[in-house]
Amino acid sequence: MIINEALFMGMRELNNHNIEDSNLKTKMIISNILNVTKEYLLIYGDEEFPFEKINEYVEKIGRVANGEPIQYVTNHQEFYGLDFYVDENVLIPQPDTEILVEEAIKVIREKNKKVKILDLCTGSGAIAICLAKEDNTEVTASDISENALEVAKRNLTLNHVQVKLEKSDLFENIHEEFDIIVSNPPYIETAMIEKLSSEVKAEPKMALDGGADGLDFYRKIVKNSRNHLSTNGYLIVEIGYNQKDDVIKIFEENNFNNIFCIKDYGQNDRVIIGNL
Repeated sequence: MIINEALFMGMRELNNHNIEDSNLKTKMIISNILNVTKEYLLIYGDEEFPFEKINEYVEKIGRVANGEPIQYVTNHQEFYGLDFYVDENVLIPQPDTEILVEEAIKVIREKNKKVKILDLCTGSGAIAICLAKEDNTEVTASDISENALEVAKRNLTLNHVQVKLEKSDLFENIHEEFDIIVSNPPYIETAMIEKLSSEVKAEPKMALDGGADGLDFYRKIVKNSRNHLSTNGYLIVEIGYNQKDDVIKIFEENNFNNIFCIKDYGQNDRVIIGNL
């Protein structure tokens, strides 16, 4: 079997299961297995597909056909121009979250001094690692999940940065002050989780479930962040597309100043910022 035949076989299987972007996902799987670029597949499609890799290929195609996210199958996601290892223990970093990173970087550069940062609910560590790439930053990342922290640790090595990792239920084991606190917390309403796509439902529920109204974590984070922010410290959080007014109200009730919202690439409300 040549590479092009393997590609056709995989696409057909994904199409039979109504999987979107079957061509792209099949190429991603083959590229991952053979450790080559997708461009390589276009040029060398007539080469033999390694016999010893066929079972792995069939297994990975089957996982995607059954609704597993391609990122978990390939253990790879690009975010903010960096490569990250991901698996079923962490939320898959999405492009819209890059808006949060960009806004935090603006604050870092405005402060013109060493900036201490806390990333709550870090998951894969993507946000923390991107911010640790900035000069004059000291970054701490926390998560309640030991498995998530193992993924974050792996990504620290992959991206050659230093971040202090803490196992903590939000601020439970956090005893310092920070100039910036960032978080992409769980914010899906509990009742809505079963209505999500099979791919999203494959992600860890604890990283999705924000309580009955989706706002549980914002109430806890905003209230308690006041005890962990330095003077003129900033809190920056990602929100769901319909949560702007509710989260701004939570910021206001906790006496934050200069509160504003940033939209994502799809022009949905995505990031709320406020400072003390």
